[in-house]
Amino acid sequence: MSNEGLIENYNNLKDIKPKHLPKEVFIWDETLRDGEQTPGVFLTIDEKTEIAKLMDDMGVAVIAAGFPAVSKSEAKAVKRIANEGFSASIAAPARALHSDIDACIDCGVDEIPLFIASSNLHLKYKLKMTREEVLDRVSDSIGYAKDHGVVVDFILEDSSRSEFDFLVEIYKTAIESGADRICACDTVGFLRPLSMKYLMSRLRDEIWKIKKVPLAIHCHNDFGLATANTLAAVEEGVTFPLICINGYGERAGNAAFEEVVMALEVLYGIDTHIKTDMLYELSTLTEKFFTVPLPIHKAIVGVNAFSHESGIHVHGELGHPLTYEPIAPESVGRKRLFILGKFTGRHIIRRKLKSKNIEATDDQICDILDKIKKEQESIGKKERCDMFDEVKERTLKMHSGVDDNRFWAIVSEILE
Repeated sequence: MSNEGLIENYNNLKDIKPKHLPKEVFIWDETLRDGEQTPGVFLTIDEKTEIAKLMDDMGVAVIAAGFPAVSKSEAKAVKRIANEGFSASIAAPARALHSDIDACIDCGVDEIPLFIASSNLHLKYKLKMTREEVLDRVSDSIGYAKDHGVVVDFILEDSSRSEFDFLVEIYKTAIESGADRICACDTVGFLRPLSMKYLMSRLRDEIWKIKKVPLAIHCHNDFGLATANTLAAVEEGVTFPLICINGYGERAGNAAFEEVVMALEVLYGIDTHIKTDMLYELSTLTEKFFTVPLPIHKAIVGVNAFSHESGIHVHGELGHPLTYEPIAPESVGRKRLFILGKFTGRHIIRRKLKSKNIEATDDQICDILDKIKKEQESIGKKERCDMFDEVKERTLKMHSGVDDNRFWAIVSEILE
């Protein structure tokens, strides 16, 4: 069925096409690092490897496999993934410390995202370093990593709340020290999309005066703007978006893999090199291993993303799928669902009966509809709320970590 002339697509207007919009981007996935930092989540080595393999099969360019300096088990997981022979570049982050860099090198990774903070807030209260000390640390650590023959990505934490001139000074130092890629971070999701465009356009111009290195962006979702801000950064020339499957990550999470990929492919026409029909498989596998249930209404991968109950919507869908769906569910590995319930209309009933070669009068269809609606409401509201409370309580318990009682018991065991 041709869609020509059926809809207007204002996304394609030449007058609003960003000047620096790239033709392709390369997906940098942080699920096995930042994503696993979702409170209460723990992945086994086999689970990490299975997720990484699926991402590699899909076309992910960079896979951050974990943080080797965290623990021996984390280093073991990173080393295994690095030795799997994937097509993706395997990365492991390091603070601007020789010991962290050594831990990454020992794992045999292809690249090291080396990070340090740049805002006055972080310098004063976390790093307790002067600007000069930060610059010296950046130069020394990047040089040390480059001497070991790895690709170095330089990442500035809290860059979205840092003084601009100091940002440029640090990035210049990083590039002159050998950094291969530059990444800005909206660490607490503090920017609006227009603010992101402003910051990244200025940074792009200043950084590319020094050297035209690839630009990356890492956005958190504290205000629900991580995907929007990531797209805003791509509009200004960023070609490496850092994203997490299902939007997992610390606090409110990160820009969601599936949202960013499909927005870039469909709304911008940018090639992400991702096999999008595998997105749902990746989402459900990760959800299972993370044991963090997705919201039913989650974009692209949520249960309701391609589900319809309202009679008006179902009627439209039966006429043409684009009436109430912006993309075909098959494009992301999904199927369309028609739900029977309170808002069901006659058209889906007729459709289902026809599929079985069953005929019914208008009155019979009305009776069927009436019975369906009563059936759904037969489960009392109190019972539904009780079931919901039980599910929520179990979910919270599963992700509460080690409680205070156990913490103090551990302290007693160690200090006795």
